[in-house]
Amino acid sequence: MAPDDSALVRVLSYNVRSLRDDTAALARVIKACEPDLVLVQEAPRFFHWRKKLARLARAADLVILTGGATAAGPAILCDLRATVERTEDVLLPLTPGQHRRGFATAVVRFGNARLGVLSCHLSLQKDERYEQAGMLLDRLAGMGVEHAVAGGDLNERPGGRTFRRLAESLQDCWAVAPDGGEHTWVHSEPHQRIDAIFATKGIEVLGCGVPLHLPETDLRVATDHLPVLATLRVPAAD
Repeated sequence: MAPDDSALVRVLSYNVRSLRDDTAALARVIKACEPDLVLVQEAPRFFHWRKKLARLARAADLVILTGGATAAGPAILCDLRATVERTEDVLLPLTPGQHRRGFATAVVRFGNARLGVLSCHLSLQKDERYEQAGMLLDRLAGMGVEHAVAGGDLNERPGGRTFRRLAESLQDCWAVAPDGGEHTWVHSEPHQRIDAIFATKGIEVLGCGVPLHLPETDLRVATDHLPVLATLRVPAAD
């Protein structure tokens, strides 16, 4: 903790592709980032999904906070620094012919700093995706916290209207303090930034991007996305 009781929090966002790839490499990548919070997308949703997610968390020296199948894929992992106040998994309205989507959400404390957290994986369909961004903003506003972070796979580049909708209300952490690589997809030849972390205006963004120190061999076999890591200074709660 800082002298002003603010907290330095490392937030990682990562699409893990339902653990269909090399989970040992995936755990090594996550562990190397030393995150306090991991916003997971495409967590396992079917047979033995809790055990699979728990094994990943354990291998990365983390615990499951919330999400998985109960949020239609998004999940949140955390380290033992986090004190959990509450969690809620939210299923979004289902559009016929589209995949079910949801949010994994929580309110946590790091010392005297209180933080709302949301992991998302937005629709491939542009109109539905835009509506889901509005639901995300409403959800953050309704969490009863002054400071919050949201992140995930947006399925859209920064120029898209959904991405812009989020960036108009929140800080796009990469745009505020780029640190590391920009592009997150695909892992083998990254050329698009479709994964992002956003923070409310009162949070100080110290750096955000794809970490450059991670082993290339692990990144290539862990999943088809690259991870995004944000270092944030969260003010103490009033």
